[in-house]
Amino acid sequence: MRKSIVKYGLYLATALPLGGVVGGLLCSCDDMFEPAKENQRQVEDMTEESMYAHGLLMHGYECLPYITTTQTDIATDDAVSNQTGTNLVNMATGSWASDYNPMSQWDKCKEGIQYVNLFFTIVDKVKWAPSARSKQQMFIDRLKGEAFGLRALFYYYLLQAHGGYADDGVLYGVPLLTTPEDGSSDYNQPRATFADCVKQCFADCDSAMALLPADYKDLGINEGDLIPAKYQALGANVSGFNLVFGQKAKGLLSGKIAEAIKAQIALLAASPAFREQSGVTSAEAAALCANVLKRIGGMDGFDKSGDKDWYKSSFKTVIESNADIPEIIWREDRHKNADQERTNFPPTLFGNGRVNPSQNLVDAFPMRNGRPITDPNSGYDPNNPYVNRDPRLSDDVLYNGMTLRRTVIITGLYPNDKKETDDNLNSIAASTRTGYYLLKLMRDDVSPQTSSLIEQQHIYPRIRYTELFLAYAEAANDAWGPKADPTGVGFTAYDVIKAIRTRAGLATNEIGVALPEGDVYLEECATDQAKMTNLIRNERRIELCFENKRFWDLRRWMLPLNETVRGMKITRNDETGVLTYTLIDVEPRTYDNSYQCYGPIPKSEVLKWSNLKQNKGW
Repeated sequence: MRKSIVKYGLYLATALPLGGVVGGLLCSCDDMFEPAKENQRQVEDMTEESMYAHGLLMHGYECLPYITTTQTDIATDDAVSNQTGTNLVNMATGSWASDYNPMSQWDKCKEGIQYVNLFFTIVDKVKWAPSARSKQQMFIDRLKGEAFGLRALFYYYLLQAHGGYADDGVLYGVPLLTTPEDGSSDYNQPRATFADCVKQCFADCDSAMALLPADYKDLGINEGDLIPAKYQALGANVSGFNLVFGQKAKGLLSGKIAEAIKAQIALLAASPAFREQSGVTSAEAAALCANVLKRIGGMDGFDKSGDKDWYKSSFKTVIESNADIPEIIWREDRHKNADQERTNFPPTLFGNGRVNPSQNLVDAFPMRNGRPITDPNSGYDPNNPYVNRDPRLSDDVLYNGMTLRRTVIITGLYPNDKKETDDNLNSIAASTRTGYYLLKLMRDDVSPQTSSLIEQQHIYPRIRYTELFLAYAEAANDAWGPKADPTGVGFTAYDVIKAIRTRAGLATNEIGVALPEGDVYLEECATDQAKMTNLIRNERRIELCFENKRFWDLRRWMLPLNETVRGMKITRNDETGVLTYTLIDVEPRTYDNSYQCYGPIPKSEVLKWSNLKQNKGW
C-alpha cells in the first residue's frame, strides 16, 4: 500500500510554473498515512505533471508568515485595540502561556518546511519543460532557489518566535529538518542549537542566491549575451530565459530577497537576546545588511522621495501597473478593497477604530528640531503637544483636530463642528481608547461606507529598504560606533540615521527650511555610542510602526515588555475654548521580563516529544 505524500495532508494543487494561483483539495488528516479516498495521485504522479508538482512549492508560499494588516502592535506599548477579549489583548494582559500563544509560528512554518522539503525530493525528476534542455534546467534552478529561500524564511520566523535558553543554559532554536517527514519518521527530534539553525538558514540563503537572479526582468531581444553561460551552453535563448526568469516571475522569491532574508536573520542573531551563543557578531550582521544596500549604491540608492508614499493614493498607478517601488524589496499587492480602512477609520468615517496608537508612541516622535520632547531645549509645550512635532507623527497617527476625508476628527471630550461625538475618547464601542486613531497604511481615497463604498488597491510591504538601512545602522553602531566604517562600505550608522531624519523633515522650521544649526541632537548622539543606540532604536520604532515589528524588536533588544499603555484625555472649556491635556493609563502590559523575551515551545509538542526541551520559565 502506498503512503500518502505528506504528513500534514497535501494541498493537491494545480499551479502554472510561473506562479499561478494555487487551488485544490486538502486531504483529511485521517488520510495522513493512507491514500485519500477521492484522490489516489501520489509522489510518482508529480514527475509527469508539472503543475501538480508545482503545487507543493506554491503551498509553501501560502504558508508565508507575513501579516498584511496591523495586528501585533496592540500587544506592545505602541497601541491598544478597542476590541476586547481578542487573543492578542488577552496575551498582552497576562494570559501568554506555552498553551496560549497567539504569536506562535510553530504549526504554519513547520508546515511550510514540510512542503518545501517534499518539493526538493521531486524537483529534479519533474518534466518542467522536457522538450528543451535549457528550459528544463532553468526551471529546476529557479524553483530550487525559491524553495531554499522559503525554507530559510520559515526557520527565521521559527527562531524569532521560539528560540531561547533552556534550563541547561544552552541557546536552542528548533528541530532542523531538511528532508520530509512521513509515516516512518522519528518525530521525537531534539532542538538544534540556535547557532546551527542560523548556519542552516545562511546556507539556504546562499543556495537561493546562487540559483536565482537578483531580480526578475525581461532581457531585450539583443541581450542574449546576458544569459548565464551555463544556460547558453544548453542552448538557451532570450525568449526561453524570459519565460523562466523574466517579468512574469516578478513577485516570487528572488536572489535579492534571499539576500535580504539572510541580513534579517543575521540582525536577529546578533541582537542582545541571542548574540552570546548565536555565532553571529554585529560586524557580520552589518556586512550582510551592507551587501543588500550596495545593490542600490548604498546611500545613493536611499529613497529620498518619501518612504510612506507607497500606501497613499498617489501610488495608484504604480500599484495597477505592478511597477517597482524604490522603497520596497518585496511586497504583496491586494485587489481593490476597503478592509484596512473599515477596520481602523474613526466611526464618523464608517470605521471600527480598532487599532489605537498609544501616547507612549506619540511621545517617541521628536520635535521638528530633532530633539526628543523630554529634552529641555526641545521647545515641547504640553499644553499644545502636537505643534512643531516630527512630520511623521501626522503621517502615522490621527490626533485631535486633524482632518481626514474632509472631516475634522475630534478625539477630545467635546463635539466637532457637526456636533458629532462618536470619535471622542471612549464614546462608543468603535471609538478610540487612547485619544488617537491609526493613519498609517490608510488610503484617504477609500470610503468604507456601505451605501457609497469606494475601494482601492493596497500594497503590503514584506521587506523594505528602510528596514535594511536601519538594520545596518543598528549593527554597525554596535560593532564600530556611530561614525566608523572599517570595512570601507562607504557609509556609517550616522549617515543612515541622518538620511532618514532629513527625509522625515527634521531639523527644519515650520515651513520646511533647514535650521542653520542643523540636527544638533543627532550630532550629540554621534559622539556617544550608547546614545546613538537609543536613537537608532527610536528611529526604527517610528519608521516601522504598525508594520508588526515592535513586539519582536522589544524582545530581541531585551527591553521591558510591561510598560503600561497610556493615552490622552482632552477636555475643552466651552467659554474660553482652551483645551486641557491629561495623560491617562489605558491598559497594562502584563509580561514577565525575566523570561518572556523568549517565546515558548508549544506545550502540546513538549508533552508529546521527550527530546524537545522547553525554554526557561515556560
